[in-house]
Amino acid sequence: MGTYAVTGSASGMGEEVTARLHEAGHRTITVDLRDADVVADLSTPEGRASAAQAVLDLADGTLHGAVLAAGLGPTPGREETIAQVNFVAPTELLTAWRDVLAKTATVTGESSKVVVYGSNSTSVTPGIPKALVRSLLKDRPGTRRRVLRLFGSNAPAFAYGASKLALSRWVRNTAVTREWAGSGIRLNAIAPGAIMTPLLQAQLDGPERDRIETFPVPVGGYGDAGQIADWTVFMLSPAADFLCGSVVYVDGGTDAWFRADDWPASTSMLAIPRWLRRAKAFNR
Repeated sequence: MGTYAVTGSASGMGEEVTARLHEAGHRTITVDLRDADVVADLSTPEGRASAAQAVLDLADGTLHGAVLAAGLGPTPGREETIAQVNFVAPTELLTAWRDVLAKTATVTGESSKVVVYGSNSTSVTPGIPKALVRSLLKDRPGTRRRVLRLFGSNAPAFAYGASKLALSRWVRNTAVTREWAGSGIRLNAIAPGAIMTPLLQAQLDGPERDRIETFPVPVGGYGDAGQIADWTVFMLSPAADFLCGSVVYVDGGTDAWFRADDWPASTSMLAIPRWLRRAKAFNR
């Protein structure tokens, strides 16, 4: 049985994942604002640092995987907090835990598994500013504030979509490196759609209800947090040993509805020299 860190464990999808890991006999080290082994505010540098170290202390040198489920929705007036919780927190925590994840993989002879919670908003929110995504990947909060001021009431949706898009790109770029894939760590993301959680219910109880209810979900209705938890547990299992740098959409068909002819897509021939350079660097 394994030891797994789970952020956002007190409610919604994180709570369901924690329950399923316990049912399977695993140990969890939970992180949240309340009702967790590690109580911390992941929107602040101090909270992230204390949470990262507290998990390492409780893990005592062994961490078979992690689930980064903590997140904040498109809340007006909290655009920078969205960036900190949705992007900065998971990337900083995983960077802090990388060594113990790699060590555990070496000791056990089995890959450590990490699942990061993205969102289908990365592909179904039109017009997410590239500058906003770059501001996250390059840590430029000043640029982020300037860009968001241009979008008025749409700023929260763009802040949320950009945070999840930057996170997905970080996962894909990081997962395939020697330090991660080459060290026995399988890093992937899951992209839920409209899942009935306290976050979605709060949106349905507010002015966004009409917009949410008219959004296309081909299979109908909303997903269940338990379904996402089941997918997450699968992505933590040995069956996912060959899964690396993937973003798995579990959204009732919404992404496919919007992008049926846009993805998968071939890359330009101009990318071949860059691919060859990266391949040589990886195989050195």
